[in-house]
Amino acid sequence: MKIFVTDLEGATHAIDAIEGWRVMEIIRDHGFPMKAECGGACACATCHVYVDEEWIGKVTPLNSEEDYMLDEAYDRRKNSRLSCQLIMNAELNGLRVTLGKND
Repeated sequence: MKIFVTDLEGATHAIDAIEGWRVMEIIRDHGFPMKAECGGACACATCHVYVDEEWIGKVTPLNSEEDYMLDEAYDRRKNSRLSCQLIMNAELNGLRVTLGKND
């Protein structure tokens, strides 16, 4: 499985993904600059990503806790998500996200 990550400079990288892992863990473990300070507890916004429009309907819906935390994200948009709340599965093979700024 693959995820396509666009970094802060605009370059897109195809990275290997493991089913059952949080998208945040996959991105962070491939060395991208993602703080992920809370470790996936949905208690910060430092794993903020923008989900490509074509994938919005395929990821799990935004819940109220994540929606609240996204208010802390820099430059929140309609396609903003916390990558710790996205769990990789076969339906997300090929998922495309862009890193959000952490600072």
